[in-house]
Amino acid sequence: MFDQIKEKYAELGVDVERALEVMASTPISLHCWQGDDVAGFESDAGELGSGLAVTGNYPGKARTIDELRQDLEQALSLIPGNHRLNLHAIYGDFGGEKVDRDEIEVKHFQSWIDWCKKQGIGMDFNPSCFSHPKADDGLTLSSPDEETRQFWIKHCQASRKIGAAIGEQLGSPCVTNIWIPDGMKDLPADRLSFRRRLETSLNEILSEKLDPSHNIDAVECKLFGIGSESFVVGSHEFYMGYAQREQTALCLDAGHFHPTEGIADKISSVMMYVPELLLHVSRGVRWDSDHVVLMDDQTQAIMQELVRCDVLDRTHIGLDFFDASINRIAAWAIGTRAAQKSLLLALLEPAEKLREAELAGDYTTRLGLLEINKALPWSVVWEEFCRRQGAPGELELLGAVKEYETAVLSKR
Repeated sequence: MFDQIKEKYAELGVDVERALEVMASTPISLHCWQGDDVAGFESDAGELGSGLAVTGNYPGKARTIDELRQDLEQALSLIPGNHRLNLHAIYGDFGGEKVDRDEIEVKHFQSWIDWCKKQGIGMDFNPSCFSHPKADDGLTLSSPDEETRQFWIKHCQASRKIGAAIGEQLGSPCVTNIWIPDGMKDLPADRLSFRRRLETSLNEILSEKLDPSHNIDAVECKLFGIGSESFVVGSHEFYMGYAQREQTALCLDAGHFHPTEGIADKISSVMMYVPELLLHVSRGVRWDSDHVVLMDDQTQAIMQELVRCDVLDRTHIGLDFFDASINRIAAWAIGTRAAQKSLLLALLEPAEKLREAELAGDYTTRLGLLEINKALPWSVVWEEFCRRQGAPGELELLGAVKEYETAVLSKR
C-alpha cells in the first residue's frame, strides 16, 4: 500500500522519500516538566507559583531523577525519530544539597549530559525564573529591587554557561531560552521603567560572548499570565525588537498570545529579521493553559509555514505543555506525535505546483490542490515512518502506554 501511495504523491510532484528523510532529521525537544508536573529536584522545592499552574493528580508521576529518566526513555521509545531533551534549571542533580539558583554550575547537570550522551540525543536548557522566594512578587529581571534583579541576572548567566557546556559535550548546540514571569495583575503607572530594567538585565546576561556552535540564546515573549493579566514586561513587541537588534533567537509559544491569535502568520515575518526561531508548540484553551498538543488546525498551520518558508534549518522545535489529569507518558507521546504528523502533512504538500499556480494567478488550482492533498491517505506514510523508526503505529500506541502504566507507574 505504501508504494502505491508514494506513486500517487509523485503524480503531484511530491517526493515521499525526501519527506521521510526530513522527518527523521528534524528533532523535537521534549520538555522534562511534563513528567513531574514542573516540580523539579531542588531540596526545598515549594509550590509552583509565578503564574504557573498544573491541574490533575493522575497517579504515577516521577518523583526522582531516575524515575523521570525512566519515563523519558519510555516516551522516546514511543515517538519515531531522534529527539532532544529540554531541561529547566530546577531539575539539577543536587544530591539533596541546597543550591540556590545563582549558584548552579555545570556539575549539577553533568549526569543529565551523560544521560543524553548515552541516549544519543541533544539537550536544551532554561533558567528557572519562577517558584522562588525572590520571584514571589512576580518580578525578576525587571525588578526595581537591585538585589533581586542581580540575583536573577547571575542565575541566567550561570544557565548560559551550563548551556554552552551541554552543547560542547554533546556536539550539538544547546538552545538556552530565557522566559520570565514579570508583570502585574493591575495597571502599572510606569511601563517603560520596567522594560528598561529588563533590557539592562538582558544586556548584562548576554554580554559574555559564547560559541554559537555550543550555545544559542533565545528570548521568549508572552501576552499575559495568572497574576500578570494587565501588564507583561516581556511582550512580543519588546522581545521582537530585542531579538532583532541583538540577533538572538526569538521564542514563540503557541499559548502565549490572544486565544484567537495564531503564531503561524508571524513566522514568515520574524524569520526576515532574526537569525533563528525557537518554537514552543503548545495548546492554550481560553488562556495559556498548556494543554497537550493536538494535530489541530493551529499546529498544522505552524508546520506548514516552517516548510513553505523553508526555515526548518533555522528553527528549533520544542514542546511546552503539562497535564496531570492524564497518563504523563501518553501526554508526551501523543503531543509529540501530533506535532510530527502535522509536519509530515506539510512536507507532503505539492509545494512546487502550488507556487506555480499562485504565481500564475491560478487561485482555482491552488485551492483545488490544497483540498486534494487533504484527501490523500497520508496516514499510510506516517505508519511507514513509525515502522522504519521502530516506534509503534497509531493502533499500538495506547497499548504500549497502558502496559508501562501497569508495569511501572501503578507501583509508585
